Amino acid sequence: MIPILSATQMRGADALAVRAHGSDALVAAAGTAVGLEAQSILGSCYGSRVAVLVGPGLNGADGRVAAAWLRSRGAKVDVIETTSQPKDLRGFALVIDAAFGLGCSRPYQAPRVLGDAVVLAVDLPSGVDADSGAVLGSPMPADVTMALGALKRAHVTGVAAAFCGQLRFAGMGIVQHFDDGLVEDRDLGTLIQREPGDHKWTHAIQVFAGSTLMPGAADLVVRGALAAGASMIRLSSRGDVAELVDLPAEVVRSEDSKFEKRSRCVVAGPGVGTDGVDWLGERLIDVSVPVVLDADGLNRSLIRSETPDEQRWLLTPHEGEFARLTGEPLPADRLEAVRSFARATNCVVLLKGPTTIIADRDGRVRVVRSGTPTLATAGSGDVLSGVIGATIARGHDPFEAAALGAHLHGRAGAALPVYASASDIPTAVSDVIAAL
Repeated sequence: MIPILSATQMRGADALAVRAHGSDALVAAAGTAVGLEAQSILGSCYGSRVAVLVGPGLNGADGRVAAAWLRSRGAKVDVIETTSQPKDLRGFALVIDAAFGLGCSRPYQAPRVLGDAVVLAVDLPSGVDADSGAVLGSPMPADVTMALGALKRAHVTGVAAAFCGQLRFAGMGIVQHFDDGLVEDRDLGTLIQREPGDHKWTHAIQVFAGSTLMPGAADLVVRGALAAGASMIRLSSRGDVAELVDLPAEVVRSEDSKFEKRSRCVVAGPGVGTDGVDWLGERLIDVSVPVVLDADGLNRSLIRSETPDEQRWLLTPHEGEFARLTGEPLPADRLEAVRSFARATNCVVLLKGPTTIIADRDGRVRVVRSGTPTLATAGSGDVLSGVIGATIARGHDPFEAAALGAHLHGRAGAALPVYASASDIPTAVSDVIAAL
């Protein structure tokens, strides 16, 4: 997992690293990391024209080290001070933005980049607020941003995230402890949990989903759950959805309104209809395990905040549902909005979107960026709720399960053709897990 730090936290981590290794060593490591990324972009440094914009701080120092590194490999490098920068930059293959990074607190007017130059930002595009992701002035949009030490909040939230392009990361061993993080592929290595004594009820889930009008939602939830390792699924729907869709043979249909106490997790809401709130509420009264509340279940009257840690509820809204639940439009700083709502409801909250943000009541945050436009299709969220429910049933706490499940769901989507449907996702989920 890649740490995500506030500006204050990053300065504290930098200070500890400087005391341990010295400022020169830190700048040398950062500048070399930037140089290596620049070489990767250029392919061959020899003869390439590179502009390096440098300011007076540590970001500028990193840029100067990168400039020297590229010169030593044959690049033709112009180091340009921010105090004398031109209005336009033209004729360069690469522009390195090392003007202002973490400490930018005033508007900055970046030069225009003309031609086909690739822009590489050092740590952050100059002219953005590291914490809120707000834009200060007119930043230079980056094609690639090399985050140093840790990701900053602006990399994943606010308007600034659109200026970062592709994210690269050089940790350099600076950050040892963190609460917020970006989920990586290697984190999925903890996904699979099983023991020799497992039986069908060990990882069982109960699903309250689907109706006569929306039977497919139940089908997608249970298929997502089976793909992610649910060992037993009991399904209760508003109407016999089995008459309308071909449910997997492993699914047990139940008309009993009572919670099956051998279940390890409940997934509730997809496809029950907006008029199914009372029906759903009756079935959630005696639930004593974590609940994944999704779609039509995302109603404030159903949200149960007073639960022990081992029974933590998980809310999975998309942007519109989040606005309805909070009563106000989703702000640009989504990370803080989700963190605040998780604290207010005492639940884990997963905000779905191109960048998925998960927060818990303690203020911890996980960010998932593996999603692709392929997942922007009807029913994709139903599959996700099933995947997360199964991941909880497999022994992960709701916060961890939400992060792992969302990343797994994203990786599955990335493996599918552009116009794949939601019903294709469970097979792709199985393929990703098989590869682990």
